[in-house]
Amino acid sequence: MSFYHLSPAWIALLSGTIALGTMPAIASPKPTREASTIAPLKSESLEQLTSVSQLSDVQPTDWAFQALQSLVERYGCIAGYPDGTYRGSRPLTRYEFAAGLNACMDRVNELIAAATADLVTKEDLEALRRLQEEFAAELATLRGRVDALEARSAKLEAQQFSTTTKLSGEAIFSLAGAYGAAPGGQDVSTVFNNRVRLNLLTSFSGRDLLITGLQSYNFGGGSSTSLLPVTGGSISGTMGYGDAVFGNASNVRLAYEPQFPTVDPRNLATVGGNNSVSLYKLVYIFPAADKITLFAGTNVEVPDAFPSILPFAGEGQGSLSRFGQLPAAHRVSGGTSGIGLAAAGGFIWSISEAIDLRGLYASVNANVPNNAGFPGTPLGAGLFNGSFVAATQLTLRPSRAFDIGLNYAYSYHQINILGTGLSSADIISINTPLAGATRPIQMHTIGATAAFKLSPTVTLAGTGTYIFSNLVNVNASTNFLSWMVGLHVKDLFAKGNSAGILFGQPLSRESVGGTAFKLENATPYHLEGYLNLRLSDNISVTPGVFVVFNPEGFSTNRTAVVPVVRTTFSF
Repeated sequence: MSFYHLSPAWIALLSGTIALGTMPAIASPKPTREASTIAPLKSESLEQLTSVSQLSDVQPTDWAFQALQSLVERYGCIAGYPDGTYRGSRPLTRYEFAAGLNACMDRVNELIAAATADLVTKEDLEALRRLQEEFAAELATLRGRVDALEARSAKLEAQQFSTTTKLSGEAIFSLAGAYGAAPGGQDVSTVFNNRVRLNLLTSFSGRDLLITGLQSYNFGGGSSTSLLPVTGGSISGTMGYGDAVFGNASNVRLAYEPQFPTVDPRNLATVGGNNSVSLYKLVYIFPAADKITLFAGTNVEVPDAFPSILPFAGEGQGSLSRFGQLPAAHRVSGGTSGIGLAAAGGFIWSISEAIDLRGLYASVNANVPNNAGFPGTPLGAGLFNGSFVAATQLTLRPSRAFDIGLNYAYSYHQINILGTGLSSADIISINTPLAGATRPIQMHTIGATAAFKLSPTVTLAGTGTYIFSNLVNVNASTNFLSWMVGLHVKDLFAKGNSAGILFGQPLSRESVGGTAFKLENATPYHLEGYLNLRLSDNISVTPGVFVVFNPEGFSTNRTAVVPVVRTTFSF
């Protein structure tokens, strides 16, 4: 068949793909980086085109411009790609051509049925008839596939539990041990832990998203010497490297264990630890303008909104240690407690493809109406009167190979803690003879992260965080420092695998001022290596080990060695 006998409008069918009538996709919570849950809400495909000017790569000087304009504006059977392009120089298969032809045939039939046949020229009808004869086999196959898809869709729709909600989940099993206990502590027997999360993703309008997260886990609580009535034992607490109160805040922490496994820091009540189900995330995301997305929820974590530049992020697939997962600037004020510690609200401003600005305000005890003080409400009460954090992140992408994240946070805590879970200095953060653990503290946190792709599969990354903290109405201040560098490789040995090696300084006291003092006499260092093996689309196994030198900043502490094997099921 010769296409030179066809009108220009039908010749234009050959210059690109014509979609079968598309609808805007419901925006899913795909993070811009692995550790970010709250993402800008965007339509993932274009609606039916109404003007050829909607196609950014079609110009009036193009040879098929008038033909495309006719198909779009007279027949309305052209749709572009999600990025607003037509890609007219792209080759297409006979089946793709048949799909476009079928869409235009349906549209012509609609025009005839609506008594607007005068819009359909005799020339186009004859061309359409010849095309229909030429592609009869492909059209029949296409319609058979469409019928099969419709039957399958009807079956799935009848069996789904909700028309507005999708379910995703992750189950982690891990074997971990630890050696090199501190004086007075003991080495850890091999432990078998789990953490299960189910996320319900609900959209009411197609452009909004409600995330409801449920989780259960079997991690223990503080050490046997903990001052609080907690049960069980953590690896760090057992080894003697945990903080003096909860026994959990430490340089020796697993990536996927909650910061407060068995004690709720908001009221010191005993919680979780025995696979009881709890709500760890509840946040609603909705578009406010073309480039602005807002979010609010009662159970939110700081990095839910802030994309992580580090390629090691991802509690089920990335680094095995808490230190290697995220910058300390993301963890301040219970930012990654693992239990959705704070109520928060904020914005995402997608300034351009290369610039993204985000901010949030989070309050720990926003649901509590009365501040009863320690120990009833140790973190205060109310949306604006208790402990809170106001944080922002500017994410820059100057090139496809280079990503930068800049963080700032201001925090106020009713008690003397940092809330990162990264060091035993996290609790009673400022040591001073003039004030105890219940003195309020305020902090300014700055951080910077960068990642550079040396090749499509190899990324060099680094991050640093500095925290300026001082007690309220007391002349005592302490500054904290943490940094890390590492190399990440993906598709190692096989597609889907990844590996990481990283080295850095865990969060530790850097300097003191006023009446504050520090007891540490050495700088802690962290070395880690892991290999994530993708067994299938839904199962991965990650063996690895991390080593902490001078744990918690004391040269008298033995080097801690923590081997781990983590298996992750995602669905």
